[in-house]
Amino acid sequence: MRETTLSLKERQRQQREELILQTAAEVLLEKGYHEMNMEEVAARVGIAKGTLYLHFPRKEDLVLALLEQQMQDILQSVHQAAIAPGSVRSRLECLLQISYTRMKGQRGRILYALFGAVELRPLLRERHHTLFEQFSTILERLIDEGKSSGEFDTAIPTSIMLHTFTSLLASYSFKRLILDDTVSPDELVRYVGQIFFRGVANPLHVSEA
Repeated sequence: MRETTLSLKERQRQQREELILQTAAEVLLEKGYHEMNMEEVAARVGIAKGTLYLHFPRKEDLVLALLEQQMQDILQSVHQAAIAPGSVRSRLECLLQISYTRMKGQRGRILYALFGAVELRPLLRERHHTLFEQFSTILERLIDEGKSSGEFDTAIPTSIMLHTFTSLLASYSFKRLILDDTVSPDELVRYVGQIFFRGVANPLHVSEA
């Protein structure tokens, strides 16, 4: 198969775009969406404002690119967890760990800063919907695998398990607990895991354990 080789100009453009997104994330976290402006992003990157507009014609395009970057990263983590060895429970616990650890890091703060801007929500939902559908499909397969293996209670609809689990992954209340150092991500994984997995466990499987 023939390999695609990027030209020097294309590589430079790609590297510049990465730097723009990295800088935009810093400005967003420092100032919030409303105070963030294209002029400052361009100045911090060290490029002309016109050059920035060649990559991202509007501020909305820039923040949507930031969102997509974050969501693709999350989706990759979900894919990796889904194909990892071990029980379904251990793989779902891995996703809880990833989610709660992110809440305290820059990536989690970027997502919350974006979704906190009311005027962006219609645009964000539109972009977010496609990625969320992919995410849900992977989780649904994992839950069905858990039912087939005898780990999970087949009497509980998969859709109920799915929506319950996704709500636990992205809870704003949990974010506040972590940011306030009320609990650590590891503790939250343990406690939330006990609540969720005991609730969906196959009664016969538990009694044999």
